[in-house]
Amino acid sequence: MDLTEETLRVAAVLGSVTTLGPGRRLGVWVQGCPLACAGCMSRHTWDPRGGRDIGVHRLATLWRRALSDGCTGLTISGGEPLEQPRALAALLAAADRARRDVGRTDADLLVYTGWEDAEIAVSSPATAGLALADAVITGRYRAGEPTRLVWRGSANQRLVPRTPLGRRRYGPHLRRLADRPELQVRVTDTAVHFIGVPRAGELSALERDLAAQGVTFRENTWRP
Repeated sequence: MDLTEETLRVAAVLGSVTTLGPGRRLGVWVQGCPLACAGCMSRHTWDPRGGRDIGVHRLATLWRRALSDGCTGLTISGGEPLEQPRALAALLAAADRARRDVGRTDADLLVYTGWEDAEIAVSSPATAGLALADAVITGRYRAGEPTRLVWRGSANQRLVPRTPLGRRRYGPHLRRLADRPELQVRVTDTAVHFIGVPRAGELSALERDLAAQGVTFRENTWRP
């Protein structure tokens, strides 16, 4: 696999993410998701024609920079990463090489997918795409099954450590409940980003609170 030729369709790349995995992380949100789970807070990532193509070599450079800045992990979410399994595999391979090159093999690689474990098991491209992930959070988002399990949006979703590093980093959190708000607010030149796993009604409450302070949105990503 020639990593320099692979591109990933991406919705966003943000650093210093603290709500999607342990520690401070680089977050990559891929673009395109046919699952379209009801209640998803990231509807803007569904359309495969949205976002932009970014070379895996460029993403690996951002990852190296994040590692140099003390980042403790990489989280790949979406969108649906397994809609781009070859590019996902290339990114994870580049990320794994980078952490080895800079002596940061303690930094983990986490992937969110809406695919179920059984679906992954019978798909060779999906299995190959996730081969280098240290941990995977699997399963459709189900708005009717809320949970306080850390880093998961609904009670059916599973946190699956896949490597010795994954077991060390995520094993203590398999049944851990969130003990603080799991939403992070980041402001960029073009948008306000809400990062994390909101509880039921939390986004609407946040929107009302902001409106009461005179802050309104032209559009948001959690309503049709």
